[in-house]
Amino acid sequence: MVPGVPGDSFGAAADDYVRYRKGFPPETLDRLAEHEIGTPGQRILDLGCGTGTIARQLAARGCTAVGLDVDHRMLQAAQGMAEADGVGVDWVEAPAESTGLEAGTFDAVVAGQSWHWFDQEDAMAEVGRLLVAGGRLAVCGFDWLPLPDTVPGATEALIEVHNPAWDLGGIRNYEPTLRPLLDRTGFTVQVTFRFDMDVVYDQLAWRRRIAASAGIVNLSPDEAAAFDRDLVQMLDERFPGDEVHTPHRVWGIVATSPGS
Repeated sequence: MVPGVPGDSFGAAADDYVRYRKGFPPETLDRLAEHEIGTPGQRILDLGCGTGTIARQLAARGCTAVGLDVDHRMLQAAQGMAEADGVGVDWVEAPAESTGLEAGTFDAVVAGQSWHWFDQEDAMAEVGRLLVAGGRLAVCGFDWLPLPDTVPGATEALIEVHNPAWDLGGIRNYEPTLRPLLDRTGFTVQVTFRFDMDVVYDQLAWRRRIAASAGIVNLSPDEAAAFDRDLVQMLDERFPGDEVHTPHRVWGIVATSPGS
């Protein structure tokens, strides 16, 4: 995990994750299935699963899904959501870099909106250990797009005012760092994909979704409350109305492990 943003911080916001943070859209799983991830009967690990948005969808598609996270509160929330969905997922509390799971037992590993929190070298070594020969790794994201004159763009600017140490803003691009790591470890990139979509929140849902984000979750309660007041004012002035429209991007990188 990245120092300064422990899983414990996100676990404290687990209720907001469940109620307000939208999971990966089903189209993401469709794209992964096109590249042999998520077919019925596969055993797949959702690495850094949070509330299990990917693991639960994989289970619903007939996979044997395992969700792994460092925070037991996120896993408890994930289990409740799995029960509501009527699917079975095995949940494991452990870091991505040292899972304790049996080697060579997964057909695929998926890291959705989590890879940036891991120690890159150690996590890749663990993924290589867990996958069968020729198994697949997918690193995916579901990010708001902080474009000019949009709700995400204005919200990011406000986060930076209240939390100058936050450095995860902007449009993410994992390829420049991930591709060399994949090359060094013998993985072969099969495909990259991305698609954009409009995600609609009501104002409260957007506020609570942001409260559970990395830019705010580690602030003190007073600091977080001050941010929220400014966020309400900004939304009322610049984006009035009941609905908040937020451009988002889904992206992914799929690679095969050595031995294919």
